[in-house]
Amino acid sequence: MKHTILALSLFPAAAMADPIAFAWTPNPQTPQVDMALAQGYFDEAGLDVRLVTFASGREAFEALLGGQVDIAFMAEFPAATGALTGQNFAIVADLTRYTGSRIIGNSDRSPLDSLTDLEGKRIGTTLGTNVDYFLSTALAEAGVGAEIVNAAPGDLVPALVRGDVDAIVPFPTFYQGAQDALGDRYLELRPGIYDPHYILAASPAMLTREDELTTFLGALVRADADVAADPEAAAEAVSASLSGNVPVATLQEMWADMEFGTSLGPDLLDLLVSEAAWIVGQGVVRAEVPTTEDIAAFIVPGPLAAAAPDAVTLD
Repeated sequence: MKHTILALSLFPAAAMADPIAFAWTPNPQTPQVDMALAQGYFDEAGLDVRLVTFASGREAFEALLGGQVDIAFMAEFPAATGALTGQNFAIVADLTRYTGSRIIGNSDRSPLDSLTDLEGKRIGTTLGTNVDYFLSTALAEAGVGAEIVNAAPGDLVPALVRGDVDAIVPFPTFYQGAQDALGDRYLELRPGIYDPHYILAASPAMLTREDELTTFLGALVRADADVAADPEAAAEAVSASLSGNVPVATLQEMWADMEFGTSLGPDLLDLLVSEAAWIVGQGVVRAEVPTTEDIAAFIVPGPLAAAAPDAVTLD
């Protein structure tokens, strides 16, 4: 289902708050948003939520920084870059943690039983992204040297199939395509080094609307309970929002690697600190390596804590 702007207006306009422009695109990672929409929780709370879609979380984040939207959904990596460059935004929630990050190999090229099998190999990934961070961190922790080959996301699987590279680290949306293309030659390694977080960031203007932001997050916390209580209904809602392009059974299989629940915890903060240090080390952004306190300043837990105190576990 494609959106440009969708107004949720079951309540009379006079009863609604000012519109909240929410940059969110239907995806498999955030079923609580689908459930909140399907159950009318935003409407019931008197919120006028208007969806604005973007091709990527990075574009949604840029729209947030430019004042075009009030709340943006994205993976955490752009926020690390935004913090380093002193952008004006706040992380207000962590919706989902993904535990299935993997390195994919071709059995015709090399075994892939451990990271040491990658020593001296050619590995394709997309430089300057969270998958680059994942690969770099995994190789460094294992003390493995390899040749990193930069490629666009859509070119990685074909390169592996052709044998141009020995392994790839693509975005998760390409995992199934790699398995389909390689068939019996498909190999994967899950080193457990990196768990992406799918977060919500708010604009400075939205932070001044604290009651509405708290109400918005409260609707998602309410939907979290629905997802936990009836995962099949949640998968049906997500599949419907994706126009049936991802079947319920496929979603349920994918969700084995996802931890849902609107929260803010130290694992997100630790990851952002690590990513920011890596970005500086790679020379992507010229800045001092930030401290934990520097990055923590970009996380604003108050609205979520007001909606669900147990959801915030930051020290």
